[in-house]
Amino acid sequence: MKKNIAIIGSGFSALAASSYLAKQGHTVTVFEKNETIGGRARQLKKDGFTFDIGPTWYWMPDVFERFFNDFGKKPSDYYELIKLSPAYSVFFDNMDWVTIADNLPEIITTFEKIEKGSGKVLEQFMNEAKDNYNIAIKDLVYRPGESPLELVTLETAKKVNLFFTNISKDIRKRFKNDRLIKILEFPVLFLGAKPSDTPAFYNFMNFADFGMGTWHPKNGMYQVVLAMAKLSEELGVTFHTNCNVEEIITNNKQVKALKINGEIKDFDLIVSGADYHHTETLLAPTERQYSENYWKKKTFAPSSLLFYVGFDKKIENVEHHSLFFDVDFDAHAATIYDKPEWPKEPLFYASFPSKTDKEAAPEGKEAAIFLIPLAPGLEDTPQIRAHYFDLVMNRFEKLTNQSVTSNIVLKESFCVNDFIKDYNSYKGNAYGMANTLLQTAFLRPKLKSKKVKDLYFTGQLSVPGPGVPPSLISGKLVAELIAKNI
Repeated sequence: MKKNIAIIGSGFSALAASSYLAKQGHTVTVFEKNETIGGRARQLKKDGFTFDIGPTWYWMPDVFERFFNDFGKKPSDYYELIKLSPAYSVFFDNMDWVTIADNLPEIITTFEKIEKGSGKVLEQFMNEAKDNYNIAIKDLVYRPGESPLELVTLETAKKVNLFFTNISKDIRKRFKNDRLIKILEFPVLFLGAKPSDTPAFYNFMNFADFGMGTWHPKNGMYQVVLAMAKLSEELGVTFHTNCNVEEIITNNKQVKALKINGEIKDFDLIVSGADYHHTETLLAPTERQYSENYWKKKTFAPSSLLFYVGFDKKIENVEHHSLFFDVDFDAHAATIYDKPEWPKEPLFYASFPSKTDKEAAPEGKEAAIFLIPLAPGLEDTPQIRAHYFDLVMNRFEKLTNQSVTSNIVLKESFCVNDFIKDYNSYKGNAYGMANTLLQTAFLRPKLKSKKVKDLYFTGQLSVPGPGVPPSLISGKLVAELIAKNI
C-alpha cells in the first residue's frame, strides 16, 4: 500500500530515508525548519569564505557508494572526491607533530620510527580491525535494532570477548608510546564516547581511518547534502524549508497530521529525522515512549564550540585536518563525560578547507574551522566563547610557530545554544547518543514508535548511531522497516 509520508528534518538520515521511501513508490514530503536543507550539515558563506557548519570528515566511502548504488548511481555522478594526502596531522607540542599518511604502509613506517616493533603490531591490529569492519559495516549495522538476536552470528560469536573489554585497554596492551596511543584512540571519538567506555570491537574505526583513508568532497561536505537532495528530487521527493513542525496530531494512537507553521497537513505516515527527544515533545505525554528521566540517564555524545574564521593570509605548518593533543586527553574527557564543565585546557581540532578547495576562501586567504568538544548542556555565553577563542588562538600560534590573530578578517561561532535553537538538539548535543556497550544496537531508542502507529524515527539518537555514514544507514533501515510493516 502506497502512503503519503512526511519526513521531519533534512539531515543525512532524513535525506536517505526520503530516497528509499520514494523508491518504494510512496509520496514523500520533507519539512525543514531552517532556511536551507542539510540539518547539522549546512553551509556558511560570508565575505567570499565558505565553511561546512557541521561534519567535515568524509570517512567510510564504501557506505556512500553503497547508498548511491542502491539507486543505480555512484557518488561521482554527483560530486568529486579528493583523497587527502596526508590524511591529517596530530600536534603534541610546539612545532612537534606526527603526520598520518594516506596509506597504511607509510603509517606503519611512521609508527615504527616512533616505537620500535610497533610497525608489525600495527599491521596485526589493522588486520583485526579490518575483519571487524567487514563484520560490522557490511552486516551488523544494517540491522534495525529490534532484537538482541540481530547481534548473534557465527562471526560475532568469535568476537564476543571484544564487547566486554574496551578500546583503551586493547590499545594499551599493544602499544606503549603515548603518542601512538592517542592517535589510535582518536577515531573512536566519532562514536561519541571515551575509548575506555567503547567496546574493543569498535576498533573497526581504525580501519576506516588508516585502511580506507580520509577524503574530501570538492567544495565541501555540503556537496553530499546537495547530491542526496538531488537524488531524492529525481525520485519525486518534495522539499519545503522554513517549515517548523509544531505538533504531531494523532487519532486513537494513529498518525493523522502535522501542524506546520500553524497549518494542519494530513499524512498517512511520519518519519522524524529531527532530534528524537524533541520529536516526542510534539506528541501528547501519554504517547511518548521515553520519559525525561530516560534521556537524563543516557550518555550523550559531546556538544561543540565551533569557530569559523577567515584569515587574510595563508596559514602555515598545518594540514587540511589538524588535531591538537598537546594537553591531557583524560582531563578533557572527564569534563565531557564524568563531571560536565568547561575544560581548563581543551584539546581542539582545526580544519583548513581552503588547503584543498580554492573556492573555500578568496585568493591568498585561508578558511579555518576550530572545534572544541564539550559536554552537552553547559552554560553558553558570548563571554565564554570569547575566552575560549583567545585560548585556542594563543595555543595555535605557539604550536604552529606563527602569528595569525592580527590576520583575522572574519569570525563566527556556534555552540550549545545554537544546536538547541537551530536543531532542537537535546542539551545542545552535536553528535547524538554515544555508542557505549549499553547503548548499542537494540539498546538504542527504537526506529518505530511503540505507542503511535505509523510514526518512525531515524538519525543519530537511534540505530545504528552517531556519524554521517551511520546516518545514511539509519535512513535505509527505517525505510526497510516501513516496507515490512505496511
